[in-house]
Amino acid sequence: MSRRKKQFKRNQYSHKKLGMKRIFFLALLFTAQSIYAQQLVTLQEVIQDALLKNYDILLVRNDSVAAAIDYEYKLAFFLPRLNGSASKVWNNNDQKQNFSDGTKRERNGIKSSNLQTAVNLNWVLFDGLRMFATRDKYEEFTKLGALNVRTQVVNTLADIINNYYNIVQQKQQLKAIEEQMSISEERVKLADKKLSVGLGSKPELLQAKVDFNAFRAAQMRQLTLISQLKEQLNQLTGRPLSDSYEVSDSIPINLDLSYADVVKNLENTNPQLQVARKNIDISKITLRENRADLWPTIQFNSAYNFSRLDNKEVVNPFTPLFSQNKGFNYGFSANVPIFNGSNTRRLIRQAQLDVQYNELSLANIQSQVNLGLSNQFKNYDYQKKALSLEEENIELAKENVNIALARFRQGVSTFLELREAQISLADAYNRLIAARYNTKLAEVELLRLKGELIR
Repeated sequence: MSRRKKQFKRNQYSHKKLGMKRIFFLALLFTAQSIYAQQLVTLQEVIQDALLKNYDILLVRNDSVAAAIDYEYKLAFFLPRLNGSASKVWNNNDQKQNFSDGTKRERNGIKSSNLQTAVNLNWVLFDGLRMFATRDKYEEFTKLGALNVRTQVVNTLADIINNYYNIVQQKQQLKAIEEQMSISEERVKLADKKLSVGLGSKPELLQAKVDFNAFRAAQMRQLTLISQLKEQLNQLTGRPLSDSYEVSDSIPINLDLSYADVVKNLENTNPQLQVARKNIDISKITLRENRADLWPTIQFNSAYNFSRLDNKEVVNPFTPLFSQNKGFNYGFSANVPIFNGSNTRRLIRQAQLDVQYNELSLANIQSQVNLGLSNQFKNYDYQKKALSLEEENIELAKENVNIALARFRQGVSTFLELREAQISLADAYNRLIAARYNTKLAEVELLRLKGELIR
């Protein structure tokens, strides 16, 4: 067989393999495009779902509602306690009596019934102002519940925003991989043509195919990662894990945040600081409750009683066959604390320590928040500069690949030069996409610390 025929058969076999790879590539491309054809879900829609269905938000909201229910009955601390009681007893007794004069009386099966009813009213008029402190405490618990809900919402929204834009990031990475695949496919074609005319080498063609296959593997890996991130986002928003959708193509970034704006009015916007201050208020009210035990308790007591005794037969002639009593009584009572083993003093000292602990906790949280804001703003500033640099680098890398590809087609550059330019473009894409996402993460973290992810 002549050399030309061998070369023809080798080229024909190579084209068949390349044709099969093109079919496989088109199948992958169709799979990727089917993802893009899915329903677009915006970040705002995802957030709305999370506010209604996120399990962490629902759990903390349930606790907040429980505190609000307690506060609805705050007036109960000032109202009297009214209790009713009733009883009826039937007796069947045998009686035997011996008197001093020697007289004896004996009866068997003596039946009687006794009915007693009462309505009692107890009203605490003064308890050292404990009832007022308890009412205020339930009010503060209601406010604390609302702050806890806000804190959970802010943290959950930060996770959701980061997850959503991570999907966008991986989607952009997928597009970059597909662009690299098209360049690698072009490299395979050019290397095959050069080899067929005797101007190329087999290692160049093999390396081009290896690089093309590597990008195909990266594409499949990227599609799997995107699917996993979507399921993770579904769990955060309370959607079924199998729900399929598409996200936006870009990551909007606010590049105009200033440190002065972020720290402005931080005391009243950061959820952690608000919760810490509310815990101080509650601990002070607990101290008031404990101090109330040093004062006497004055109550108004009243009752209406009714009793009726019905004897069918009596042994003693002085025992009535029928007796009935009813009437209303009232009065005041005072309970004066004298000595209870110094338990009240102990509780007061513990409450004072709890106030001090919460004040120290607030100072500690303030320090941590200020440090976090300072470091995060420096990171935000760095990420903005890195993003600007990478946006410039990607244009240079694209131009470099276009020039290298054109030179390779003309045969004035080597295979290694084109491959090096392609690797440089892939690295530039990776850095640019990461820079966009990292800048967004820094922005979200600043707004989370500020407490302005929701208003």
